Amino acid sequence: MIGVRSSVATLLAAVLTAGAASVLAQQLYRWTDEKGRVHVTDTPPPPSAKGVQKQKPAAATEAAAAPQQPYALAQAMKDYPVTLYTSPICKEPCAQARDALNKRGVPFKEVQVWEEDTNQELKRVTGSTEVPALVVGRSVHKGFLQDAFDALLDSARYPRAGILPARNQASPKPPEEYVPPGQRQQAEPGKPAAAEEPQPAGPYAPRFSK
Repeated sequence: MIGVRSSVATLLAAVLTAGAASVLAQQLYRWTDEKGRVHVTDTPPPPSAKGVQKQKPAAATEAAAAPQQPYALAQAMKDYPVTLYTSPICKEPCAQARDALNKRGVPFKEVQVWEEDTNQELKRVTGSTEVPALVVGRSVHKGFLQDAFDALLDSARYPRAGILPARNQASPKPPEEYVPPGQRQQAEPGKPAAAEEPQPAGPYAPRFSK
């Protein structure tokens, strides 16, 4: 008897699921009758109908339009968010780090290190001022190494390379207040070149791996 009830319940669930799918997939018709009244029906309009338009239910249209994020990716983003620390003066290594995340399809936040606050944040999170630095959850990798990046993302259960579509997150523009190192010390009229003064270091010139 229990087996029969189980089979009936399973069959009923299948019928309900199929019915719901049918409702989502059914065709709707929008048309105008001879008196100018507008109708929306799920059956074809009569031959006398004017302005016939075929439509799909809103639920089905929205479901088709809404991108579906893989559960594994959503869970990894929640438990182990990814942050990439770069610098306006870090070129090739930071570009390689960014490209590696984009090719794997991993969403990430990029923080540019260029002044005291961001330098202190980088030092607090990673223990140094080296860029690029990848932070996945609480795990840190300094510098760029493809195998190390993959191992860190694998341990955080991000989908492996080739599963997610590639992203194209570009390098952020330097902050408006940022001044390249070569332009910070400018000779003033009537004064010797500012090369006499030491170039700022630390937060204004974060180290980066080659």
